[in-house]
Amino acid sequence: MKSASSVTLLILLVFAIGINYIDRGSLSIVKTDVATEFQLSNTQLGLLFSAFFWSYALSQIFAGWLVDRGDVKWVYAAGFLIWSLATVSMAVSSSFAVFLMLRLLLGMGESVAFPASSKLIVLNFHEHRRGLANALLDAASKLGPTLALLLGGLLVASSGWRMLFLVVGLGGMVWLPAWLWLVPSQKNDTTHKATQQTIVPVSALLRRQEFWGTCLGFFCLGYTWAFLLSWLPAYLEESRNFSKESMAIFGSLPFLAMAITSILGGWLSDRLIRGGASPTRVRKSFMLGGLILCAFPMFAAVVATDHRVCIGLLCVACASLGFYTSNVWAITQTMAGPHAAGQWTGLQNAIGNIGSAISPALTGWLVQETGSYYSAFAAASVILVGAVFCYLVLVRQIVPLEWQTPSHELQGAT
Repeated sequence: MKSASSVTLLILLVFAIGINYIDRGSLSIVKTDVATEFQLSNTQLGLLFSAFFWSYALSQIFAGWLVDRGDVKWVYAAGFLIWSLATVSMAVSSSFAVFLMLRLLLGMGESVAFPASSKLIVLNFHEHRRGLANALLDAASKLGPTLALLLGGLLVASSGWRMLFLVVGLGGMVWLPAWLWLVPSQKNDTTHKATQQTIVPVSALLRRQEFWGTCLGFFCLGYTWAFLLSWLPAYLEESRNFSKESMAIFGSLPFLAMAITSILGGWLSDRLIRGGASPTRVRKSFMLGGLILCAFPMFAAVVATDHRVCIGLLCVACASLGFYTSNVWAITQTMAGPHAAGQWTGLQNAIGNIGSAISPALTGWLVQETGSYYSAFAAASVILVGAVFCYLVLVRQIVPLEWQTPSHELQGAT
């Protein structure tokens, strides 16, 4: 692809990820409304939240396989259509069981997003440009919940919870015609054809400690991110007694802070690497520093008595996490290379989102059993510290890996 088309592609990917996170995060905004209408306990709500992440995580394996072998343009389009229709259908859901099935379907559709995005970035962006490209996608994943909380919370307050799913589901579909019109078929890309001929098998990935380091670290991120995405709005309403309107405004600030630092971290890391700094030192500094600086303010927020201090500490925690997330996918893409980017991303996202699946359900159980959010915030903070050790011990150098795999295994590997 030429430079201009790469810019167009990146813009479309950024919008798609933003829509992706608006759709998946909409349930957290209407949690109290849905619970009241369907008479759901916190444990049942935890299952609703985690259902998405279970289907999302398990579908990542197939999505990564499909992205490395199929036409990425059409794989992404099909997934986008599935998740949009699932979101719209939630507006007319009539029971807990129906809502649960739609959340599972939503996860299946959204599973294509990151493996496809990662594959396209590897093929179109050099090492010194991937930090910002990935940071923009990551920022979109934070701006999605920001807009969902800010505008969605106000919409629910005025028009009810069903209108939110209708608006975000139908509104997001305007992206699909632009994607189909502007993005060329990847089957016509000779570079893509070349990479398909030497696909790294899953067995080769599983033998690398770097693979397990990124996956376990991402598991810890998935746990914390799902906790914030699923339960932060409810925490502000139930424990801090925020109104729906106040929750919409103040609950969006931590996600906005994360989006800003994600872009800043991606831009700064690329600039340092272009200036001659080691990719290993730069990316690991952002990654490890972000994890550590997030863990402690996050727990301090729940014990703070002043609401303003609580929101401030949450903003600091999320801003720190943004520096980590700005580099997390660039690390994977550099080590995987074009031959393994789709499958590595899919498997890493699958393992990471097992953490995302456990988090909402465990949080719901903890809140119901203890009657407070203290233990839930503590668990997320401890998990982040665990991620630091995963990266320190298992990910030593961030360089393209040599896949010492027999050629007969690479040809047509599954």
